[in-house]
Amino acid sequence: MQALYASSFRTNAKLAEVFKKDLKNHPTENIDFDLTEKIINQYEKNKKNIDKIIVIAAPEWPLNKINPIDLAVLRLSITEILYIEEVPPKVAIDEAVEIAKQFGNENSHRFVNGVLGTIYRQSPRYEKENDKK
Repeated sequence: MQALYASSFRTNAKLAEVFKKDLKNHPTENIDFDLTEKIINQYEKNKKNIDKIIVIAAPEWPLNKINPIDLAVLRLSITEILYIEEVPPKVAIDEAVEIAKQFGNENSHRFVNGVLGTIYRQSPRYEKENDKK
């Protein structure tokens, strides 16, 4: 999420490069590098479509008016929901809401939850609660 946020201010930077630089400055042991690489690759491959999906799901909020942290959280979570099979959509949404609570403004978590809920319900991975086996 931090790399996505940082890359939004560097229009020509590749997300993978920003992530590597960020990792050098803030090393951590709790990263699944294979999953992270998959997320980065899927985001880079689908970023135009992801932004179109955000515009459709939140038509009253043009991309340039969305809080940059909220936008980074949305982009990451939509990538996970639509393109990363290993991440259950509800887990992606729950994590996004928690990140929005921690780093966004007082309404970020509601906005993120609403947008992601709309996107999830329209995605091929959507499962109704009573449809579970």
